[in-house]
Amino acid sequence: MKRLVLAEKPSVARDLSKILGADQRHKNYYEGKDHVVTWALGHLLTLKMPEDLKNEWQTWQMETLPMIPKYIGTKPLPKTKAQLKAIANLAKRKDISEAIIATDAGREGELVARWILEYIRFNKPVKRLWISSQTNKAIKEGFASLKPAKAYDDLYYSALARAKADWLIGLNVTRALTVKYQDNLSAGRVQTPTLALVAKQEEKISKFIPQKYFTLSLEVAGQRATRVQKDPYALKERQAVDELVKKLSSQNGKVEQITAKDKTIPAPLPYDLTELQRVANEKYGYSAKKTLSLVQSLYEVHKIVSYPRTDSKYLSNDLKVTLKDRLHAIAGLFPEAKQYAVKGAKVGQNKAFNDAKVTDHHALIPTEQLPQYNKLNSDEHRIYTLIAERFVGLFAAPHKERQEKIVFVFGKEHFKLTQTKVIEAGWKKKETPEKSVAKFSEGMQISPHFMVKEALTTPPKPLSEGSLLAQMERYSLGTPATRAEIIEKLVKSELMERTNNSLRVTKKGQQLLELVNEELVSPQLTEKWEQQLEQIAKGNYDSKKFLREIETDTKRLVREVKNSQQKYQDFSLTKKKCPKCGAFLKEKKVRDGKLLVCTSESCDYKRRAEAKVSNHRCPVCHKKMLIVSGKNGDYFRCKYDGTTEKLTGGKKKNKKMTKHEERRLLKKINQDDEPQESALAQALKAALGDNNV
Repeated sequence: MKRLVLAEKPSVARDLSKILGADQRHKNYYEGKDHVVTWALGHLLTLKMPEDLKNEWQTWQMETLPMIPKYIGTKPLPKTKAQLKAIANLAKRKDISEAIIATDAGREGELVARWILEYIRFNKPVKRLWISSQTNKAIKEGFASLKPAKAYDDLYYSALARAKADWLIGLNVTRALTVKYQDNLSAGRVQTPTLALVAKQEEKISKFIPQKYFTLSLEVAGQRATRVQKDPYALKERQAVDELVKKLSSQNGKVEQITAKDKTIPAPLPYDLTELQRVANEKYGYSAKKTLSLVQSLYEVHKIVSYPRTDSKYLSNDLKVTLKDRLHAIAGLFPEAKQYAVKGAKVGQNKAFNDAKVTDHHALIPTEQLPQYNKLNSDEHRIYTLIAERFVGLFAAPHKERQEKIVFVFGKEHFKLTQTKVIEAGWKKKETPEKSVAKFSEGMQISPHFMVKEALTTPPKPLSEGSLLAQMERYSLGTPATRAEIIEKLVKSELMERTNNSLRVTKKGQQLLELVNEELVSPQLTEKWEQQLEQIAKGNYDSKKFLREIETDTKRLVREVKNSQQKYQDFSLTKKKCPKCGAFLKEKKVRDGKLLVCTSESCDYKRRAEAKVSNHRCPVCHKKMLIVSGKNGDYFRCKYDGTTEKLTGGKKKNKKMTKHEERRLLKKINQDDEPQESALAQALKAALGDNNV
């Protein structure tokens, strides 16, 4: 008898098959003596949409809201039906005795597998593989300690409750808003309060009024001591400051008090996903989605970091036996790692090891696998270095410094200077430059050298993705695995936009926040929901009770949209009319620019709102031509000399292949798995001539 292993992705299935000896490769699975390894492609199923459940829900109308089905159920995603059917056929084989869930070890991974097994009505025993890294060693140890899938039922109930809650709140409120205000207005249980956080920061910025103030400092021993005052902006008038300086300069001051304190700063804890995304955004400008994609590649493809979608910054004590191997793996980046390993991998930051604070997965750390740096791109290298640097810091000595506070007195005015002397650099060795420290003694006379500086109060900074992630974490909005997706959805639905490295709410987004109930805008309600989902995952809260509360909230939120007297203006609507039906056109952002689309539901007219620069060259001036939309369709036009051409660019058979196209086709041929000459290769030879291939 054989065991059916269900991985989340083909790449993971391939790695599992090598370890399990399933070396017979088939289209949808790998097979060996004891195992059949197949894969999902992320989610193969999704919750049914309203139109799948009731005929009257097919049309978007207020009369059918709210939609509260007794049972939702799942349906296959159209593009991956073939893989789902293949898994079903494998499950029905008489030689399959049990299934092993080997999808990502987290809430969403559990949902991926459970939905598949439920849909295909798998009625044989099911076990769970739970690992935090994809190394051969971790996989072998995981298969040696499989647990019954029932042990993870609460995690599944939490994932299912989250999906149903998003369905109920998101679809109902979105439909209500869209129907009432005749525009695509997307609202959700998590995305709307996330949008509100950005709007709240913008409100602070808009209300900010800059104020002029003055700073007064004492120059002593090449350093500046600041005036002691409760309000840092207290000095408003230049004349008053000048008079104060004149008064203070009439006599020497003295050192009134010196206090010294030794400070020990332990190394920071390893990263969880959200903090890594914040740091990568601040340091390299990476979006949350990009960082997640990079660390996922380091985990799945290169196998050099542990499970990425973790919300823990702590490590379990059983990892201590692996520390030497992990240090040897990063020694190429950090030579001190080898020295730590030779000395027994003694940990300097002991707080990092705490079994009670490790959730489903421990913190993000390097695996024991030696990286092949030549196979990492520059972005992957940066992320790996961040993770490895945090890890190696755990073995360094704590940073120790002596802080000396000196208080100078001139009449009734006091000035304070803080000097820091490094006793032991420890984990901060690379970032601690040597600083000279002046010597003072109590009662020492000080000359009156003052500096006055004019300044303006500065407004709050707009939220970056990094600072938004921090606030989402603070209010428990989403999970480390979903926060990047939430931000991307807000941008895609044109409720929020990126400007340089900051985020801002669009006019559409601002109106949306005014149209929905304050509770959905405030993060407190969603924070409560997320905490309940966590309790469900731990077996401490009933998922059915949670969903009953969600249904009650859904009815109230929809009722308030129906009764609302708020006005809405569609800023994307233009004064241009559709040439086919006469309805107004509206602007719609797409990946490569803007489109003008007809507002009539029965009309499919669309055209480019602005000309797109193409790679097609003008036959006269040889500069890149624009793609312009006209009455008879798109055509090329040169903005420099007015030359126009049909979009086809003449007869296709006489068109010369560009170098870029040639390289792209050759690359595709070289990646072909089949040893015989492919049809693509034959076509390329015909296009280039046999002598060029």
